[in-house]
Amino acid sequence: MKKEKIIRLVAAILICQMAGFIGAVFTVDSIPTWYATIEKPSFNPPNWIFAPVWTTLYLLMGVALYLIWDKGFRKKEVKTALLVFSIQLILNALWSILFFGLRNPLYGLIEIIVLWITILASIILFYKIDKRAALLLIPYILWVSFAAILNYSIWNLN
Repeated sequence: MKKEKIIRLVAAILICQMAGFIGAVFTVDSIPTWYATIEKPSFNPPNWIFAPVWTTLYLLMGVALYLIWDKGFRKKEVKTALLVFSIQLILNALWSILFFGLRNPLYGLIEIIVLWITILASIILFYKIDKRAALLLIPYILWVSFAAILNYSIWNLN
């Protein structure tokens, strides 16, 4: 692999991990305080599971981003796919701000629906460019689907 491609791969992974870091900034203080006191459904995973799952998902997202970016930024379909992917990445971080930062499950629920739609759009656009990139986003949309159900349940219980 050429040095330029390695730098692009590392940059793509770091961009995605940064979204996770931003989300974590708004999450970490709420876990032992607000989140510990609210009602949660019986299927709520233990808190320790979220960090490794999200770290893995951001890694997969970064590789997917690299595969699309590597196709050439000058191509219109690549630019469109990267724009939609960037929007979903911003929405990903925004969910943590709304749900944990503002401590508002309703805002989180509304936002996660929009996030889910943009993830699906990213998968569709990526699939047209590189099927591998689209497939790398499947675990992400599955986890966000679960997170949406969890978010709804928390909003409903509280």
